[in-house]
Amino acid sequence: MQAAPTELQTLLDLIDSYPQLHAKTLTKVNLKKQSYPVICAELGAKGGNVPCVLFVSGVHGVELIGIQVVIALLESILSRLEWDCQLQQLLTKIKIAFVPIVNPIGLLRSTRCNGHRVDLMRNAPIEAESKVTFLVGGQKLSSHLPWYRGHQGVEQETRALIQYVELLKACSTSLISLDAHSGFGMTDHIWFPFAGSSKPVSSLGQIYYLEQLYQSSYPYHNHYSFSPQSLIYRTHGDIWDYLAANESDKPFLPLTLEMGSWSWVKKNPRQVFNFAGLFNPQKQHRQVRALRKHTVFMQFLLDLAASRELEHMSAEGLKLQNQAAINRWFQR
Repeated sequence: MQAAPTELQTLLDLIDSYPQLHAKTLTKVNLKKQSYPVICAELGAKGGNVPCVLFVSGVHGVELIGIQVVIALLESILSRLEWDCQLQQLLTKIKIAFVPIVNPIGLLRSTRCNGHRVDLMRNAPIEAESKVTFLVGGQKLSSHLPWYRGHQGVEQETRALIQYVELLKACSTSLISLDAHSGFGMTDHIWFPFAGSSKPVSSLGQIYYLEQLYQSSYPYHNHYSFSPQSLIYRTHGDIWDYLAANESDKPFLPLTLEMGSWSWVKKNPRQVFNFAGLFNPQKQHRQVRALRKHTVFMQFLLDLAASRELEHMSAEGLKLQNQAAINRWFQR
């Protein structure tokens, strides 16, 4: 019997060790007669009258650093719960949800794709509105080529994540999600929908306001390059595009953290000869730095959700923020 990947075992151990962490299996995927769960875990307030923040990772199994960043946050929160009265108070105001390993087969095999060789971030049932980058934007030519979208409809991992996010949207007063990835660029990005369209997402003004609050609150901390993903490259089948396309009367801010892995390759060029090295830091001190550098932004998301600042924006204030965002990202 093949052992569970280290990160999956860590997650299972946390669930066993902390009874306040409520976990359930969204689906199970099989490989060589072995079953691996896609797990969600929740902390905080019960009921549907509170905001929710969701942390997702492992959509691409080879992007190990994203999984490690999300699990490191979970470990920190669980450890602090024993003594941190401010955190205890925070968790009476919000729900925190985690899906750290969306693609356990990809994690086990160190691949972007799942067990059917499908790239889950090209697999949602939504088409780009204009031409996408060849191959990179998603292709149905062959499962032997990267960025394969699949021919059998929505994969079970994709469906499980979509259904879970829809549930969180329905039972929360607002939802902020952060999906951790790596493998592109020299700097760290925060992307938001749409990846397959040049039209603004309905929560554009709120996302712009979120960025302004973060930059003003932490002017000397890690700065991210915020933009719609379509300004970088366009794709078919983006999960967050699909979820954002379903209009909601509640604030829904789907964010993607894209860690700039090219800087790790630049500092250690030998990584280019290792597939995992294209996506993850190979030196321990760089891995440790990546695990800590995003903590402030993730904690900011929790504090912002608890404040309900986004929920209480006036119609006039939201209109001003939306226009400023359009001027910045769409007047080109």
